[in-house]
Amino acid sequence: MSTPPESREEAIARLQKSASDLQARTAPPLSHELAGQKAAGQAWRILADLLGGVFVGLALGLLLDRFAGTGPWGTIGGVLLGFAVSVWMAWRTSQRIMAEAKASGETPQAVPFDDEGV
Repeated sequence: MSTPPESREEAIARLQKSASDLQARTAPPLSHELAGQKAAGQAWRILADLLGGVFVGLALGLLLDRFAGTGPWGTIGGVLLGFAVSVWMAWRTSQRIMAEAKASGETPQAVPFDDEGV
């Protein structure tokens, strides 16, 4: 005996349920380890912004001192300008990270401390 043909709505509902089940099985769970790795990557990015700006400002200040003969003032001004730019870049990066977190709708989870390495 053959089964009676299902209606179009029943077939669509069955396919949607199958698709959602498949998506639930294949989506990687957001574990504490993955959340910790993501947070560490974001922290390294902000640190790179902070250090990079200062070092670029230092290099430009040293070049200015070397070729313009401005004494230590080019270096001092370059470091201060580099610091200001690096703080602005770190702030901009943190704002982008917060906007992405709000847009994704994820609730932040506390990452447990890693006492194994201590």
